[in-house]
Amino acid sequence: MKHLTEHLWFNTTQRRELVNITERIEALVKKSAVQEGFCLVSAMHITAGVWVNDDEEGLWQDFWELLERLVPSGVPYKHHLTGEDNGDAHLKRTLVGHQAMLPITKGTL
Repeated sequence: MKHLTEHLWFNTTQRRELVNITERIEALVKKSAVQEGFCLVSAMHITAGVWVNDDEEGLWQDFWELLERLVPSGVPYKHHLTGEDNGDAHLKRTLVGHQAMLPITKGTL
């Protein structure tokens, strides 16, 4: 059985960012030589998520606004009693999800 494990690192410059990793994942699928199967993409940081959708700026803005309505920043979350200030990030990540299972067919996503 063919398989490949890669760990990718991303350094962001803002408190919240969307990073499009589609091309990197496609390159890894090609490198793996897997023709039929699945690609697991999993965010290994507790406040990072994996979102599979169109790469369209208006949709990104709609998404941020939705998350902010559901889990506003600047609210005194109980998590902040630990000394951290990112309670909303943990909750938003829970809504987004931390991984995606992507099908590979004929060697492509």
